[in-house]
Amino acid sequence: MPKYVIERDLPGAGQLPAETLRAISQKSRSVLEGLGPQIQWLQSYVSDDKVYCVYISPNQDLIREHAQRGGFPVGRISEVKAMIDPTTAE
Repeated sequence: MPKYVIERDLPGAGQLPAETLRAISQKSRSVLEGLGPQIQWLQSYVSDDKVYCVYISPNQDLIREHAQRGGFPVGRISEVKAMIDPTTAE
């Protein structure tokens, strides 16, 4: 199943309080439950003005459907073609 990185523009994301991040997470999980098991949220990274989310999904359309139902911004969706880490150099 393909893995994707979703770039979401969210000004001030890095200053959001824990309660707001929790509410966003709860909304995302609720929408995912309604979409079924084919789409999975793995993790997200919050920076100053963006949130980068990693999902497993059969296609980008399902990711866009999740965003629409949840009211989440979608700036860019990129399919992960390979993963590397420090052990790749060995």
